[in-house]
Amino acid sequence: MYIHLGEDTLVKGDDIIGIFDLDNTTVMKSTREYLKKASKEKRVINVSYDLPKSFVVSAEDTYRVYISLLSSATISSRAKNRLRRFE
Repeated sequence: MYIHLGEDTLVKGDDIIGIFDLDNTTVMKSTREYLKKASKEKRVINVSYDLPKSFVVSAEDTYRVYISLLSSATISSRAKNRLRRFE
């Protein structure tokens, strides 16, 4: 099962570690440092160049961070809907 994150980007649902809201999580210094480190390591992928609303951490290639214009609620809902189809 794949989850659409925006534009032409799909991520394997089993690889998703977490879905985070940018407004709520970047208040914390540790999150900003995590995103900065991931960016320096070239592990951040911007799915869209519009105003980002969330980021998704994926376990592919050790880990990748996808910055998405979709809200964390929308991405979570898509993931849950996909899981229900297979129950």
